[in-house]
Amino acid sequence: GGKTALSTLLRCFPCQRLCGGCTVPPAPPRPPGALPPSVPPPPARRHLPPAACLPPRTFHSYLPRSHRTYSCVHCRAHLARHEELISKSFQGSHGRAYLFNSVVNVGCGPAEQRLLLTGLHSVADIFCESCKTTLGWKYEQAFESSQKYKEGKFIIETSHMVKENGWD
Repeated sequence: GGKTALSTLLRCFPCQRLCGGCTVPPAPPRPPGALPPSVPPPPARRHLPPAACLPPRTFHSYLPRSHRTYSCVHCRAHLARHEELISKSFQGSHGRAYLFNSVVNVGCGPAEQRLLLTGLHSVADIFCESCKTTLGWKYEQAFESSQKYKEGKFIIETSHMVKENGWD
């Protein structure tokens, strides 16, 4: 079929697929034989189902100035509204972290199993779409019933965010 404006917007730009959750961008196209045979081939493309990661974004999201927000400390891209904060009692890889119900301007990598302080979880690292700083992770799956509430939620380390808009 023909291209539509919507399919063009939803297309994953690195690999030109409509998968919504690519984790490894393909190597740029090159003519056959352009690299010496000693150079290993690029890694195979891996695609996650759309629910496993946030969809790619063409534009940055800006949260309303009337809302208290958390922003990336490195580039000031908005990350979350204060109303989306679930808990301040979490531990990230490098210190204190907050648990959020939803975030904006964030991408995520491939899911992997990690043994965290609260047990085994399937998590995907998340990063700022603007400056590419790793911020924390998304809980994809919790294997213990007491931890199921974390599924689909996001951890952002406090060292990577700053409060903005209306905190005074």
